[in-house]
Amino acid sequence: QVQLVESGGGLVQPGGSLRLSCAASRTIVSFYAMAWHRQAPGKQRELVAILTRGGRTNYADFVKGRFTISGDNAKNTVYLQMNYLKPEDTAVYYCNVESVTGLDWGQGTQVTVSS
Repeated sequence: QVQLVESGGGLVQPGGSLRLSCAASRTIVSFYAMAWHRQAPGKQRELVAILTRGGRTNYADFVKGRFTISGDNAKNTVYLQMNYLKPEDTAVYYCNVESVTGLDWGQGTQVTVSS
């Protein structure tokens, strides 16, 4: 099992930026993929961005051009840089990993976009 700890959430005005971090309990090099999901109140959890072991990335249409997922192997951390935030980006953001032991999730971090 992999322990994941997200951080970096908070309150930001529309048009602002935040960077979320997801620190893993072991090296991320061994993971098949790491991803960020989000869940807004009353809505299902949805995929935001994914980073594969080969370095490929994929994004949901609603964040393309605004969000960037990246990894730092030395720090065992995956990031989600979020720019040009909109009120509809308000949600709890979760990090998850797929590894040889299966799927693991972090506890989530709240992002609120409001003026």
